[in-house]
Amino acid sequence: MDALALEAKVAKSESAIAPAPAPAKPRPKPPKTTKRIVYFEVEILDIKTREKLLLLDKVSKKKVQTSELSWCPYPSLSHYLCEEKVNGCVILLISEGKPLRDEEILQELPVGTTATFYFRDLGAQISWGTVFLIECIGPLVIYLLFYFRLPLIYTPKYEFTASKHLVVHIACVCHSFHYMKRIVETLFVHRLSHSTMPLCNIFKNCSYHWCFAAWMAYYINHPLYTPSYYGEKQVKAALALFLFCQLGSFSIHMALRNLKLPSCKIKKIPYPTKNPFTWIFALVSCPNYTYELGSWLGFTLMTQCVPVLFFTVVGFIQMTVWSKGKHRSYLKEFKEYPTLRSPILPFIL
Repeated sequence: MDALALEAKVAKSESAIAPAPAPAKPRPKPPKTTKRIVYFEVEILDIKTREKLLLLDKVSKKKVQTSELSWCPYPSLSHYLCEEKVNGCVILLISEGKPLRDEEILQELPVGTTATFYFRDLGAQISWGTVFLIECIGPLVIYLLFYFRLPLIYTPKYEFTASKHLVVHIACVCHSFHYMKRIVETLFVHRLSHSTMPLCNIFKNCSYHWCFAAWMAYYINHPLYTPSYYGEKQVKAALALFLFCQLGSFSIHMALRNLKLPSCKIKKIPYPTKNPFTWIFALVSCPNYTYELGSWLGFTLMTQCVPVLFFTVVGFIQMTVWSKGKHRSYLKEFKEYPTLRSPILPFIL
């Protein structure tokens, strides 16, 4: 036993003294492969004269947005920055095509290593928000001038007099409420996809709204105005329709605002929310125009005035054109877009 214990002790001491094995050598790292750099040559031509305005050679950035191409050190382009509100420009991939968006990526466009773009001067520009405010403030002020019967509008004996018909005062409140709502929505609700529009359009837009406001206000506030045929019942029903559609219009605008985040460029399909006024999204692509039409139908029934009816018909035709264009855009952009929806009127139009 003593001999076995002695041998085990000797073996243990020898194993402790034995040197540790040498560490394994690290494997050599594979050589780094150099990434291939693709260079682009970008030229911008004037869309009218085909004069070369800018040439960018060896554009090697991973991503180049088209908004970077809208500026150059040459005087012929530098004062047409897309960011400006007075003068604007657009960059086009083909001379007859649509303008490229600022978020378009050069490497994702159907171009080769040599890309040719076209520059178009849009002329004097004005922001959409400014146009909307001027459009709405004008009718609001003009209608009140006729409501208070300022001098030189009617005969002198009716200056600064009030109408004896209650519907005239209700109509003034409804008309003012409508345009005040639009002003608030322009300032705090709407997120406009286009920042500017041609300056000459402001005269066309304002003349349409201002002239119609004066035409309607003249007859509604006229001393010889005749109230609704069915009296108080007709006024109450029309007022209910007007207020319902005004609330619906505001709800739709809020839903569209929440759908379009300020920092996100991705478009989404609008769907009904928990708000009952938005359930019409299941049947209509542009319910804001549907509610707008309902508001003016209510105002027409309330006042029973021919100029208001004419304004409603003209507005309906214009909104139908806009809604059909928006509906086609939805169908083209989203393959899963609900086919049950109509542009402005459910199952009809």
